[in-house]
Amino acid sequence: MNSLALLSRYYAASMRAQMQYPASAIMLGIGAFLVTIIDMLAVWALFDRFGQVQGWGLGDIAVFYGVISASFAITDFFTRGFDIFGSAFVKTGAFDRVLLRPRSPTLQLIGYEFRLSRFGRLAQALLVLFVGAAVVDLQWTPEKAVLLAWTIAGGVALFAGLMVLQASFAFWTTESLEVFNVLTYGGVQAGQFPLSLYAGWFRNLLIFIVPIGCVAYYPVLALLDQPDPLGAPGWWLPLAPAMGFVFLTASFLAWRAGIARYTSTGS
Repeated sequence: MNSLALLSRYYAASMRAQMQYPASAIMLGIGAFLVTIIDMLAVWALFDRFGQVQGWGLGDIAVFYGVISASFAITDFFTRGFDIFGSAFVKTGAFDRVLLRPRSPTLQLIGYEFRLSRFGRLAQALLVLFVGAAVVDLQWTPEKAVLLAWTIAGGVALFAGLMVLQASFAFWTTESLEVFNVLTYGGVQAGQFPLSLYAGWFRNLLIFIVPIGCVAYYPVLALLDQPDPLGAPGWWLPLAPAMGFVFLTASFLAWRAGIARYTSTGS
């Protein structure tokens, strides 16, 4: 059985387990939709009160919001195993069983749980994205559709890298570090607005350290046919999501170093 077939088995098992209680699964999805849309309502209230901010309107912000939120929703769907890795696998020694199985530990953690409720968050993000695109009269072309898919893929790679990095640190700290929530959930919040609104040091953090700006700012400018107010060259804007894959690669290097260090619980 190849890796894709095994993942499909994991997915089917996870869906069957969650659909044992279909009403609960549906209500969780609706709840995720309603809870996350509160964020956008707060943004609407801000722009309704003050109008444009540095030339950015509500429609522009909705596109930024939709892209980064869709990326995170997809990532959150398949990274549950990495999210709880410290408490569920390292602290209990359950990672021993993962290592003994003749399959990649990464593949097994991806297949640990596929959370159906995340479709509610994804639906909300796509709704906001396409409503915002209609407000700014974004003209969809095949090139822009490909750019949107490429941008979301880069965002998924970045957030997956953050989850893998969080799990990697658990080899040294045993418990997952809560500081990574600042980078994941906080990164979603930061990516909902253009980088030009932030202070210089914070922009540098979001570009060169955790490249959220590369997957949520530069390519969205290309989608909106707008130049970068900060002066980035036009050719860079559609290429920037590649930094998400670079970050993911670096995270897996840390993951391999952590596995080499793993010594079980000693119990």
